[in-house]
Amino acid sequence: MTSDAIRAAAMTSKAWPYEEARKLVKRWPDGKPGGAPMLFETGYGPSGVPHIGTFTEVLRTTMVRHAYKELTGGAPTRLVAFSDDMDGLRKVPDNVPNGDLLAANLGKPLSRIPNPFATEDKSFSSHNNAMLRRFLDQYGFDYEFVSAAERYNSGAFDEALKDVLRRFDDILAIMLPTLREERRQTYSPILPISPATGRVLQVPVEVIDAEAGTIAFTDEDGTRVEQSALGGRAKCQWKVDWAMRWVALGVDYEMYGKDLTDSGVQSGKIAAVLGGRKPEGLIYEMFLDEKGEKISKSKGNGLSLDDWLTYGSDDSLAFYLYREPKKAKNLHLGLVPRAVDEYWQFRSNYAGQETDKRLGNPVHHIHGGKVPAGELPLTYGLLLNLVSLPGVQDKEIAWKFVQKYAPGTSPETNEELDTLIGLAVNYARDFVVPGLKRRAPTELERTALADLDSELAKLGPATPTDAIQNVVFEVGKRHAFESLRHWFQSLYETLLGSSQGPRMGSFFALYGLDNSRRLIADALEQASA
Repeated sequence: MTSDAIRAAAMTSKAWPYEEARKLVKRWPDGKPGGAPMLFETGYGPSGVPHIGTFTEVLRTTMVRHAYKELTGGAPTRLVAFSDDMDGLRKVPDNVPNGDLLAANLGKPLSRIPNPFATEDKSFSSHNNAMLRRFLDQYGFDYEFVSAAERYNSGAFDEALKDVLRRFDDILAIMLPTLREERRQTYSPILPISPATGRVLQVPVEVIDAEAGTIAFTDEDGTRVEQSALGGRAKCQWKVDWAMRWVALGVDYEMYGKDLTDSGVQSGKIAAVLGGRKPEGLIYEMFLDEKGEKISKSKGNGLSLDDWLTYGSDDSLAFYLYREPKKAKNLHLGLVPRAVDEYWQFRSNYAGQETDKRLGNPVHHIHGGKVPAGELPLTYGLLLNLVSLPGVQDKEIAWKFVQKYAPGTSPETNEELDTLIGLAVNYARDFVVPGLKRRAPTELERTALADLDSELAKLGPATPTDAIQNVVFEVGKRHAFESLRHWFQSLYETLLGSSQGPRMGSFFALYGLDNSRRLIADALEQASA
């Protein structure tokens, strides 16, 4: 594909990254002034352990960033991963050790709370920030990490803070109508940090001198304090902080969850008051856990990156996260097998597609337009059925079956397949095998299984999978099953111990005809017991 062909197709593509990128082309039709890079931002609140929801924002934003480059022929861009580590800790997360230590520091900026983990990181937020960066580095993202604490403490946000003080009343006019009466009494766009306790205070603030950055407030002990709001001695209320950051950094694009829709509206108005404009962005739906509840860092009910990567490839995770960002989706480990197989299906189709179809293929966005060649000789689902069987729940043993099924493959020459076999062994061990229960066949099923056994006995070891599948079909037709679907379901339940299963011709070929006949013999023996 040439860059011109890609650009032409991208201008009309319905793939959501291009729809988002076209917003930026409209925002700056001639590019940013002075050739400045388009700035993409993702935000992270380090009050809990990072989860896949956090990772998703960076992944999806990276996809939009790449789409923008394709639309513009390579215009410069930057991606900032921003940590809100000046936020005060509001509650102790459920999934963090040494809760008493955190409880003793409630209200203090996350960056000024001791690290409760057994690591060398100095603060609670620095530990969580390091975890986030490891997540992003592991996936190879191109990003710049920016800490709110560093920006506030170093004075980098001082001028922006002065602008907030200068427009204090205008910001109040935006925010107060959105608040309950009780909250209005204590609301302030600026949150001072108590010089006595170090806590972030939710108290009314008086602007003494906006140009000097001086404010006054009543401290927790009732003392009136007059101090600078600069240099890390105050921070903005978060909706104001969001807007201030957009303007101070010059952010052009930031996506966020549906639960922040109203906040985005208010922050956009504040950004305009501060002399900037709200970034473009996608409002995405939230991820839900297996119970249908919103994933939360503090609850710890989300998946970690390591959870998914124990059972599925990183590409399968990216594939699942790419799909339908405006639709609420469950996110749990039961989704791994389908995500793996669908990723490979789309990847296998990519090479033969026209340019417009390629740009609509998820793998184009997962791999930044550089989709690896190659296909798998068998599916992850088929591998799961194999490694769930007694005696095959080992990677080396599974490889012996795979090499008979797909001659010429090896762990050394097929690294992705080798990785996938190991992941399938993990998934089968933890999720499939514990739930397997082979039932005894009925009289009808016993007769059909005996017939199938005699037909398989006539086949040679090199019989193609389609020929084996035809035999399975023909046997099913000869017996009084309500439908062929019921015949296949009986095979799954009596031979594999599951209500669902693979294409049986492929499974018999992979497992070997002799081994498959032993499975049938075991089922027939169970029927006569």
